[in-house]
Amino acid sequence: MTFKGINKVYFLGIGGIGMSALARWFRHEGYPVAGYDKTPSPLTEELEKEGMMISFQDSTVEIPFDFTTNPDEVLVVWTPAIPKESVLLNFFQAHYPLKKRSEVLGMITKEYHTIAVAGTHGKTSTSALVAHLLKSAGKPVAAFLGGITQNYNSNLILPGKSKEPTLVVVEADEFDRSFLRLFPNEAVVTSADPDHLDIYGDESSILDGFRDFVKLLDKKGKLYIQSHAWYRMGEGLDIPAAIREYGLRSSGIHADNIIAKPGIFLFDYMGLKVQIKGLELHIPGFHNVENALAAIAIAVDHGVTEEQVRAGVKSFRGVKRRFEIHSSVPGHIYIDDYAHHPEEIKACLSSVRAMYPTQRLTVVFQPHLFSRTRDFAAGFSESLSLADEVVLLDIYPAREKPIEGVNSAMLLDGIHTGKKIMMEKAKVMDYLKESQPEVLVTMGAGDIDRLVPGIAAWMNSRTKPDEA
Repeated sequence: MTFKGINKVYFLGIGGIGMSALARWFRHEGYPVAGYDKTPSPLTEELEKEGMMISFQDSTVEIPFDFTTNPDEVLVVWTPAIPKESVLLNFFQAHYPLKKRSEVLGMITKEYHTIAVAGTHGKTSTSALVAHLLKSAGKPVAAFLGGITQNYNSNLILPGKSKEPTLVVVEADEFDRSFLRLFPNEAVVTSADPDHLDIYGDESSILDGFRDFVKLLDKKGKLYIQSHAWYRMGEGLDIPAAIREYGLRSSGIHADNIIAKPGIFLFDYMGLKVQIKGLELHIPGFHNVENALAAIAIAVDHGVTEEQVRAGVKSFRGVKRRFEIHSSVPGHIYIDDYAHHPEEIKACLSSVRAMYPTQRLTVVFQPHLFSRTRDFAAGFSESLSLADEVVLLDIYPAREKPIEGVNSAMLLDGIHTGKKIMMEKAKVMDYLKESQPEVLVTMGAGDIDRLVPGIAAWMNSRTKPDEA
């Protein structure tokens, strides 16, 4: 399928982070765009301001009239997050051309030189930094991201006018094997840990999924792969693309002289042919230094100079909800992170410990998905034990229905900290005011983000920076 003959686009689940990036792209390309989502959000408000028509009722009455007169000219894009019993989904399936988000993104990547960033964690920050390094160096780049960048305040980055061909940067999502619909010229694999076992079944199957993804590269392609992911995937893997291994302690591309400071990590980039010393990364975390290695390697391979890399790394402000520091006053530190997998939690809390080694660390964590909580319960408990105090919220179900016997409380016994408690989300703010945390981290991929503005305002009100 091509976009020929399509003159309108409707999105089922338009408020999703991946869906909204596509909606913005079609709007930029001149298509009338409409859509449905379950509830309003700051993101849907932004889309409406950009000229998109959005309804929040699962009813065919809400479809704009212009989108009903000639169904063959309307492309309907949907996400598996829409329930099968949805009135709109069943109506569109019967009467309209219907494509999954991943299929449409694949159609776009087929038309451009594409850099696809995959990984069970790290792909949002890495893809955002790849796009930023290229764009800040003047390269024409379009990027479809899984988060809102702080530099551009959007999940879509658009190319400026240039005589050079546009480069496309996309997140390659392993969920539902979506990344197998892409057409990458270059690929990154930031990690390949077990996840989405409700889809893949077991660890070996998800590794096979990542192997199938990198096999999409041809002999002109390049694969940038993190050392542990390469160790897990590499056995028996035969691809024609050039392989560039990277990692904090990799024998290939690696980092030297890493110094963790509050709000900043300093490091040296040690590439295969290029070394760039004294880089300043203002999105802290050892994992972010590792993500930066891949992004820098790609930028260098596309002709970005040492000084452009240095400036781009220093000016990158990260992605909202990815190790986002809301308060940096000593004794009143507040960081919010999207971590929802044991390895992500471990990476986040290890970095926080390095930055604030002597201060009491409190974590408020909302597990995401019943199946993920069940499958990785021991790992969650072990990672959360890096904190001094753990506050557990109820599981955010997302697309799932409850599983008997699976709840947040099952993590408590395995958490070895001075204090660990269960709590309703509505009581968190009062609890924090009573406990007065020194370093606070909120984590999760559900609706815990609704707490962030209030917590941030309170933490910043406790003292003024010039009093620290």
